[in-house]
Amino acid sequence: MTANSFGSRATIEAGGASHEIYRLDAVAGSESLPYSLKILLENLLRNEDGKNITTEHINALASWDAKKEPDTEIQFTPARVILQDLTGVPAVVDLAAMREAMESLGGDATKINPLIPAELVIDHSVVADVFGRPDAFERNVALEFQRNRERFQFLRWGQQAFSRFRVVPPGTGIVHQVNIEHLARVVMTHDGQAYPDTCVGTDSHTTMQNGLGILGWGVGGIEAEAAMLGQPISMLIPKVVGFRLTGALPTAATATDLVLTITEMLRKHGVVGKFVEFHGEGVAEVPVANRATIGNMSPEFGSTCAIFPIDAATLEYLTLTGRPASQIELVETYAKEQGLWHDPARELRFSEELTLDLSTVVPSIAGPKRPQDRIELANAKTAFRDALPSYTHDDQLNGTFPASDPTTGDDYRATNEAGVTLEDGTKTSVDHGHVVIAAITSCTNTSNPFVMIGAALLAKKAVEKGLNRKPWVKTSLAPGSKVVMDYYERAGLLPYLDKLGFNLVGFGCTTCIGNSGPLPEAISQAVNDNDLAVVAVLSGNRNFEGRINPDVKMNYLASPPLVVAYALAGTMDIDLDTEPLGTDTEGKPVYLADIWPAPADVADVVQHAVAAEMFTRDYADVFTGDDNWRGLDVAEGDTFAWEPDSTYVRRPPYFDGMPAEPEPVRDIEGARVLAKLGDSVTTDHISPAGAIKTTAPAGVYLSEHGIERADFNSYGSRRGNHEVMIRGTFANIRLRNQLAPGTEGGVTVHIPSGEQMSIYDASRRYIEEGTPLIVLGGKEYGSGSSRDWAAKGTALLGVRAVLAESFERIHRSNLIGMGVLPLQFKPGESAATLGLSGQEVFSIAGISEINNKEIIPNELVVTADDKQFTVVVRIDTPGEAEYYRHGGIMPYVLRSLL
Repeated sequence: MTANSFGSRATIEAGGASHEIYRLDAVAGSESLPYSLKILLENLLRNEDGKNITTEHINALASWDAKKEPDTEIQFTPARVILQDLTGVPAVVDLAAMREAMESLGGDATKINPLIPAELVIDHSVVADVFGRPDAFERNVALEFQRNRERFQFLRWGQQAFSRFRVVPPGTGIVHQVNIEHLARVVMTHDGQAYPDTCVGTDSHTTMQNGLGILGWGVGGIEAEAAMLGQPISMLIPKVVGFRLTGALPTAATATDLVLTITEMLRKHGVVGKFVEFHGEGVAEVPVANRATIGNMSPEFGSTCAIFPIDAATLEYLTLTGRPASQIELVETYAKEQGLWHDPARELRFSEELTLDLSTVVPSIAGPKRPQDRIELANAKTAFRDALPSYTHDDQLNGTFPASDPTTGDDYRATNEAGVTLEDGTKTSVDHGHVVIAAITSCTNTSNPFVMIGAALLAKKAVEKGLNRKPWVKTSLAPGSKVVMDYYERAGLLPYLDKLGFNLVGFGCTTCIGNSGPLPEAISQAVNDNDLAVVAVLSGNRNFEGRINPDVKMNYLASPPLVVAYALAGTMDIDLDTEPLGTDTEGKPVYLADIWPAPADVADVVQHAVAAEMFTRDYADVFTGDDNWRGLDVAEGDTFAWEPDSTYVRRPPYFDGMPAEPEPVRDIEGARVLAKLGDSVTTDHISPAGAIKTTAPAGVYLSEHGIERADFNSYGSRRGNHEVMIRGTFANIRLRNQLAPGTEGGVTVHIPSGEQMSIYDASRRYIEEGTPLIVLGGKEYGSGSSRDWAAKGTALLGVRAVLAESFERIHRSNLIGMGVLPLQFKPGESAATLGLSGQEVFSIAGISEINNKEIIPNELVVTADDKQFTVVVRIDTPGEAEYYRHGGIMPYVLRSLL
């Protein structure tokens, strides 16, 4: 029971039942708090214990100074955890290993058990290998089970071994879309209490639920494990950026255009580590489907969350998605009773404020390598041509691109055209700027019926005009839930998408996470033989270098209708406003405007085709799975029987030889630099992802274990095997390590021998020599997805500290969670300004002071050969310091439970 120091406990009647609540108005100052902080305040009231959460914490939050830099630590206890399979498998692997470690230390293994609901959706395993044919879905699902049977069996074991842990089987949908359409509660109930649904997840785009008014964000798998085991999440009371919306979207703009505009604005403003909260009269003009798209992109503009309050639109969405009437009544009653219902007239405290008039949003795309690099569609051709030279060689551009021909006024086109013959005998060619992937993918947009219906109506008009996709384009449709196919079928729109090659390839994350599958062999060979800068256009949220496909250098985010349009055009070197997509059956030019669906037509189809019974039917047995899933052989028992020869699931080494009490933290002496990196190194650069090459250390490992190249699968599918993942850390093909200039990928130089080798091989040699390692980085180190393996791999390579100019929130936290020390150059300083080559011997003094639980040093002294300077310690809370003392979050939790 809570201490209830404020006398806030009360009762409400809703949904045919009585519910105990903790009233926010019992605390002075709560009325003017932002919506998001009110949810945190309720969390503190309900969990007040006089020790970890005290009256001082509650008063500090209620009297929050919006302009002050965050300095007050609170303990946030999420109501539930959500996982996807790539991050979820290693989380369950860790829990299984913790059970063994608990036994070895003389404890009760079953104490390692989720204490709050934990739901895992298998959505990251499907690959769009087969496309453009009616049986693409069935063939890809068969390949998915063939490749991942061992992982799936392990998850089935976890489902029966751990209480309150449920698995949504493969072939169902994408985690965040399944979350908002079915799993999300908005208001939770348990043991007679009603309280806000708060949820952290092992994927940064967990913030999609913010569109439903649910507070939560992406965390590393190690933090999620701790939350499942009842550990609160330490955090500083954040700054909250108020984002006022006014007006309404113009008819030509889509939710994608809106979110790209917001992403650009917030990334420019700077919201890393802050909450973003939308308010104002324009909120009512944004349906929940659009709000979810905005929430989904929170990691792209760097905020912790991007939340909308509860209002009538929330209730409409809950009704549409088949939630019970009693639950909808509870949501409305609770939100209004607690002051959580949106009131545009209410003045709230915000740290900073921005405003967007929705009527100013114009059609946009983003690229070619970052989601915040928005381009107005009218300028897309020019922007593409401006970007192209950095992806090609000067001799291919004849030194003239993009100058105009003085005699004709026409632009020169960059060309290095290569002829290809496709598998079906079609003769065509591929060139710079050709769109080789056009993918309707990612829950970011496939959760939104308006843009999905818009894409299908555009496809219908294109087919009726006689247009088709260009033969070099790999097209795919991968919705986030089965409901999408239901309303497509009811609207009679599937034949038109199929005709253009947008056949269903799977229900799951495909192109957006790099599971685009291989390009047709002839296209791939032509691209690589001629070093072509070809393009992917996708309706996703990520377009970082090397992420989408290893053959594709330039990647653009676009709305689903524009994905179809670019598949028809086949090139980025086109002005869609003035140049035709092709010709109709009579040879007349067809322009985008000729086939762009009217908003009224889209709305009409959505109204008649999307129905609540679709959600009710498709989610009725969501945890049951198909015959493939139900037919898996599953071992039983409280501890997992590890297969010694497994290349998918292996017992990790985190607890090997772990004592019951932590050993003292030590200073770092005689360290070498494993990698010296520049700005914007993302977790996509650090964490193993995508295909495994035969010549890569991970490929060599698999070959040595008798795995054929065709069965390598992806790094993501082998996240339960630390041996594979260590070898793929810092191995992204676009990583540029300044210690090995002129190279790309996981290459470094072993110092002092000067021998160039893989980062993995160098790390093994350093470990054998007893040499500790550090990594040097630039600005925004670790931006991108929440990936526990970016931190786990770093730690297992022997890296003791990362020294960067600035960190993205999740990765900094994850490094501490694995016992790696995040250090930051002082403002205005960097490796370059300090003259660091990365060849020096480094020592870092003052770390041992952290052994004193009363001290977190603000600065440490770094000595690099003859240079000495101070750096900032980025352990931001006492809770993080405690994790670091124990060597990471998992040892801390294990010892706490012991």
